[in-house]
Amino acid sequence: MEEIIFEAEIIEWRGPAPFLFAPVPDEHIGAIRYAAMTQSYGWGVVPVVATVGDTLFATSLFPREGGYFLPIKVAVQRAEAVGLGDRIAVRMRAGRS
Repeated sequence: MEEIIFEAEIIEWRGPAPFLFAPVPDEHIGAIRYAAMTQSYGWGVVPVVATVGDTLFATSLFPREGGYFLPIKVAVQRAEAVGLGDRIAVRMRAGRS
């Protein structure tokens, strides 16, 4: 998967911690599903490396509602001073490196 760049509003979803996520826009779902064929380690979860602001972090996309949610870790929230309802710019790619 090539690098994906998007903007999203941080939402809350009552699932696994950290509870705050950035929904990936629909136009990127096909590329993520393709990457998931080789990168996913089960349940449709796709490992990614993402950047929000100046903060680079590893996480996994969660499949939800026909798309994917990018978890916004508490460390990222604090480092970038972002939270629920904030609009963020994201850069990400599948894999761990």
